[in-house]
Amino acid sequence: MTPTNVGHLIRRQRGLARRSQMDLAHEIGISPRHLSFVELGKSKPSPDVLMKIAQHLDLPLRERNDWLLAAGYAPRYPETPLTESALSRVRASLQALLDTHDPFPGIAIDRQWNVQLSNHAARRLVSGISEEVLGVPANVFRMALHPAGLAGRTRNFPQWSAYLLRRLDRAVVRTQDPCLAALADEIATWPAIPERHTWSSLFPDEADDPVLSWRLELDGEEVSMFTVLSTFGTPMDVTLSDLSIELFFPADEQTETILRRHA
Repeated sequence: MTPTNVGHLIRRQRGLARRSQMDLAHEIGISPRHLSFVELGKSKPSPDVLMKIAQHLDLPLRERNDWLLAAGYAPRYPETPLTESALSRVRASLQALLDTHDPFPGIAIDRQWNVQLSNHAARRLVSGISEEVLGVPANVFRMALHPAGLAGRTRNFPQWSAYLLRRLDRAVVRTQDPCLAALADEIATWPAIPERHTWSSLFPDEADDPVLSWRLELDGEEVSMFTVLSTFGTPMDVTLSDLSIELFFPADEQTETILRRHA
């Protein structure tokens, strides 16, 4: 990247956030003219100005590092593998949270929705699915949408896939990640998947329920679960900034009974 590239990155993110140039400039304490020059590549922003813009646009730490590099500065935030000793306490705490959630499924996923941690209940759901289908590491989009994965066991696949495909489309747009884009292109070729250009406008249609549930066949019985996604409130490491916890809860008493019995 050259220093002028950072202006394009700022302009693109501001557009995604639906923020006007004037409002953003006033919020961070610079003139709209200066912000315009930065976006056009006519002025090089200082690291502090870059980080103020990033904070007001709620930019993830990974992209903040990308902005700094694009402007010719050193990255500010470390990226520590979750397996490193520096994150051992965080990793242990997350695993304890997932284990406590058992017998209901729980996973920790990165920004590509690759599974980094899981509990026994989550692993039971995908037992018997080949590694080729799951991916290495296992990927939520792949395992849930592949015809040889959980797609064939999902009773409300049109609704559940609409939720997942829209999330995938938004992730591709936001991150510009080539691996995610390649996965999206591959998924678009699978059976029962709508055309790629329609994903951004897909909305699950289950108006009778307060939350969309995933209805899945489990050993000949149907279970119904809803999902809760949570993230770190104050991450200072790229790995933790990218990480989300997804916990599945039984949507009815029958599901809770079945899942506890399977445990």
